[in-house]
Amino acid sequence: MNLLLQTTQHNLQGQIAVTGSKSETNRLLLLKALFPNITLSNTSNSDDSEVMQKALIGNDEIVDIHHAGTAMRFLTAYFAVNEGREVVMTGSSRMQERPIKILVEALGQLGVEISYEKEEGYPPIRIKGKKVTSSKVTLAANVSSQYISALLLVASKLENGLELTLEGEITSIPYIKMTLALLKDLDIQTSFDGNVIKVYPKAEVVSKEMVVESDWSSASYFFSLVALADTASITLSSYKENSLQGDSELVSLYEKLGVQTTFQDNKMTLVKQENFKFEPINFELNNTPDIAQTIVVTCLGLGIGCHLTGLHTLKIKETDRLEALRIELTKLGANISVTNDSLTLTASDNINHNVKIATYNDHRMAMAFAPLALKVPIIIENAEVVSKSYPDFWNDLKALDFQISEL
Repeated sequence: MNLLLQTTQHNLQGQIAVTGSKSETNRLLLLKALFPNITLSNTSNSDDSEVMQKALIGNDEIVDIHHAGTAMRFLTAYFAVNEGREVVMTGSSRMQERPIKILVEALGQLGVEISYEKEEGYPPIRIKGKKVTSSKVTLAANVSSQYISALLLVASKLENGLELTLEGEITSIPYIKMTLALLKDLDIQTSFDGNVIKVYPKAEVVSKEMVVESDWSSASYFFSLVALADTASITLSSYKENSLQGDSELVSLYEKLGVQTTFQDNKMTLVKQENFKFEPINFELNNTPDIAQTIVVTCLGLGIGCHLTGLHTLKIKETDRLEALRIELTKLGANISVTNDSLTLTASDNINHNVKIATYNDHRMAMAFAPLALKVPIIIENAEVVSKSYPDFWNDLKALDFQISEL
């Protein structure tokens, strides 16, 4: 499905209820599988979370998680410590190009048996679940936080818990802290001292309802819309000012792009600041790489330059997001260059009209480029890909008076 996006509405006003956080939901789904007496509310309706839940409640020998990278990492650890269960974890053709070796080797340090069905280091993988008595693991600190969180989430069910030593500079710390905070909410004892994380064993937890906060990554597209509008006030729910999610850094980042944020009653309101003086942006996004696409598109729409660093994990996402951004922004007339971990956009007032944006099976490519419709008509190819994290996205844009037509 290809969608043409355009609007004559430059005064954005509205209230949007954003689906629950995919990051929190998938962590809590795994914890619920380990501790069935907890209940969850406001969970994400994303494809990734539905795939995760299906895998956790099913009994299939072959577990296909399609494009869901988080599910691949988390479920690898889950099935590895599920004594007596044997599964083959597989996914889409792109998933079979995304590395899993670091996590497999970490689990191997615990004595877990995992083998590769095709190419070494990549899915599909065969996992033979076993009782784990070892407790010490060492791995590089600059890897995807999902590898680290996968180990932490299952750690309390290991006979002797887990002592995880991270070597080097840690990346994506907010996501690690999110995982530890959710464990703490269940009274699972943890510590994070220097580069050593410990999770202590816990057989049972008390019954408790866990409420999922709405997704901050999904909120990023509304920050972009407000920045690009002439005037705007959009209220989003349900959000906490002191969020566990790393992408809540959007508040401070977009303040530099003319967006003021206020919180009240678990809602946040984004307002376009009047007569804001825009300047070139230089952001280090080591802890928040998922919002890089949104930010660079915002800067293009505002006609300002930006230099974004800390983006090395974008190379192994649903697509090589840095290369995808270079190709699609160039189509729009941008002057952009990328390296293995950075992106530089030169300021320009020119944006080409009616450009077809390829989405590369990447939900964030579709949603990050959509706000440009405030500036020029734009075509989003394979727009249904947003269902991976935010199925209601196009309907929510229509609620803001965007004209969206299928081509």
